[in-house]
Amino acid sequence: MKRQSAAPPKKRGPPATGKGEPILVRLQPAQLAALDAWIARQDAQLSRPEAIRRLLEQALAVSQPVKSRTQKAKSTALDLASIQLDRLLDPSAPDEERQRRKRRLLKGPKEFRARRCSLEIEELKVRERYSVPQIQSREMSWMGH
Repeated sequence: MKRQSAAPPKKRGPPATGKGEPILVRLQPAQLAALDAWIARQDAQLSRPEAIRRLLEQALAVSQPVKSRTQKAKSTALDLASIQLDRLLDPSAPDEERQRRKRRLLKGPKEFRARRCSLEIEELKVRERYSVPQIQSREMSWMGH
């Protein structure tokens, strides 16, 4: 009679990453060098397939549609912020100065407003270039556009 062992046979190779469809990705030398450089900057030592999976997850997370707030929700948030700023601003400052500070805090500095706008435009260009579904357009009326 043949003797049966209680332990299942050992599996060879790296641990499975889960059930999924394996795909072949061909990378050009410059892309491979960029991938290896990205891997070197990470805290954990990653294999190339794991690095590609992480980069893919990050790219897909960014491409998710941004839920735009309704006009009523924006207005409510602005009103609440305005009330809080009225409480916090220096009462000894002249009224005109308090209004200027409040407006700057609610709208943000001009240089940042311009930067936010340019970031959104750049994001849309990247999405068009790589055929990523565009996110819902964000209302930019509060930025003065």
